[in-house]
Amino acid sequence: MPNPTPRLGRPRDSQIDSTVLRAARELLAEVGYAGVAMDAIAARAGVGKAAIYRRFGSKAELLFASAVHGMDIEPPPDTGSLRGDVRAMAGLALERLSTPAARMLTPALMVEMARDPALVARFQGTFIAQERRDLTAILERAEKRGELPGPLDPTVAHLLLGGPLFLALFAFHLPVDDILLDELASVIAAGLIARSRDAAG
Repeated sequence: MPNPTPRLGRPRDSQIDSTVLRAARELLAEVGYAGVAMDAIAARAGVGKAAIYRRFGSKAELLFASAVHGMDIEPPPDTGSLRGDVRAMAGLALERLSTPAARMLTPALMVEMARDPALVARFQGTFIAQERRDLTAILERAEKRGELPGPLDPTVAHLLLGGPLFLALFAFHLPVDDILLDELASVIAAGLIARSRDAAG
């Protein structure tokens, strides 16, 4: 049975962690999401399943960490402006979501999450929470610079940034280039600044 309290991002041995993630990526590319089994990952990585479940609570979490990002991501370096930081974050998000592994994983993962509320809760408490912590750091920088009169809920920024990229990549299948990322960053930053001013009265 899966460990109900996996320690995402805190492996006991970093070499085992990287080996498991590599095995998961390879199997995802070879057999697709539905065909990947934890037994097969363990066998290819040369570890026991217990070692995997100490790190990841499910196949979905392991494959997301291997194909998109783990719990060790950090916000981009300070660019000196909210707009620049949002643009840098958008570029990182596009890079993570545009790999062949991420493009293969994401549609299947969305289907599984739609029918498994427990999995959604786990993602909200791990990967999504980490992404929002990175956005919180960006918003706090902007507040210290004086670009934002007060604090903002990072959930809004997360939706504004992630929503367009998901739609473009996985729903509309549109090309996402630097011009589009620049436009998104400008609109999102302007919207966040305006919202913060409204909230400050």
